[in-house]
Amino acid sequence: MMINFRKEFIIKLAGQNFKIYCLAGDYDDVSRSRVEGLGATALDYKLNSKGLNPLGDALAVYDLIRLIKKYQPDIVFSFFVKPVIFGTIAAKLAGVPRIVGMLEGLGGAFTLHKNGSSAKTKFIKFIQILLYKLSLPLLDKLILLNSDDKKDLIDRYKIGVKSVEILGGIGVDLAKFKYSQAPAKPVSFIFVARLLAEKGVFEYLRAAKIIKQKHKEVKFYILGSFDETNPFGLKKRQLDMYLNDDIVIYPGFVDNVDEWIASSSVFVLPSYREGFPRSTQEAMAIGRAVITTDSVGCKETVIDGLNGFLVPPYEYEALVRKMEYFIQNPGTIDTMGLESRRIAEKKFDVHKANDRLLKMVLGDQIS
Repeated sequence: MMINFRKEFIIKLAGQNFKIYCLAGDYDDVSRSRVEGLGATALDYKLNSKGLNPLGDALAVYDLIRLIKKYQPDIVFSFFVKPVIFGTIAAKLAGVPRIVGMLEGLGGAFTLHKNGSSAKTKFIKFIQILLYKLSLPLLDKLILLNSDDKKDLIDRYKIGVKSVEILGGIGVDLAKFKYSQAPAKPVSFIFVARLLAEKGVFEYLRAAKIIKQKHKEVKFYILGSFDETNPFGLKKRQLDMYLNDDIVIYPGFVDNVDEWIASSSVFVLPSYREGFPRSTQEAMAIGRAVITTDSVGCKETVIDGLNGFLVPPYEYEALVRKMEYFIQNPGTIDTMGLESRRIAEKKFDVHKANDRLLKMVLGDQIS
């Protein structure tokens, strides 16, 4: 996560001679070496980013307080749900002068499924809101990626945060995710996300099955990891049925997602809710038309009819219609893809995004 989401930001800080400590709970020798190669110090901490374990979380906070006091940073900057909650509490107890948190989405507890939320999800949301009410007022600044998250969390639950700013997309490296003309013979679609219901994976699979009945030449790629512990996750046996019928192509784990996107015609993310999807930004930078949902976070990426289409969440029939459009009008794949690249250059340049982010994180401490 540290490399995937904060690489360019770490490089920017290191280039301005900041002393940087990167705390994570999942370092291995390779990732530790990569982080330190960027100019930071990699530190282990015990916070489990998933699951509910009050004792484990309390011990993790104690460990964080100890680490923070040892290294005495001027600023603690946390991102993702649990690090923001517990990292903020630890930083406050450790006496850090400036504390900043960034929520890149509100998570599954705030995502409404078609059949409503389960009792477990409602309980998790209740606990999260309590923890947000405890931790977020301790922040000097809260950074969100879209204004809907502010309405649905801060405004709705009347959480007294000192300062809130909206960053927008965290951006992508436009040099790495460079433009290429989309192949359209045959037309192909690609889904890149964790294989969870809330990401729209089941709608994508249902749409693919319908399309393949009429257009056997069309290809459907699916990239992402399983989460067998998630009750709303796609199970391997479920995917196997689609693989055995040659409906989708699933290559397993890949570390060259950009190349897979580049070899596809249209990017598809039928997610129910996002912060500001990084994968869509990457696809747009490569120059791909996008089909996504008219939902929080997703709707920020597509201008309907210009660089792709917005469809209602949950409605696989609408997804089929837009896929059919590209199959019947392959010339629009390149036209819309060019518009995606233009939007990415204007709005999703990671270096411009990090300039804004650095100002938010440093605040009055900018030299």
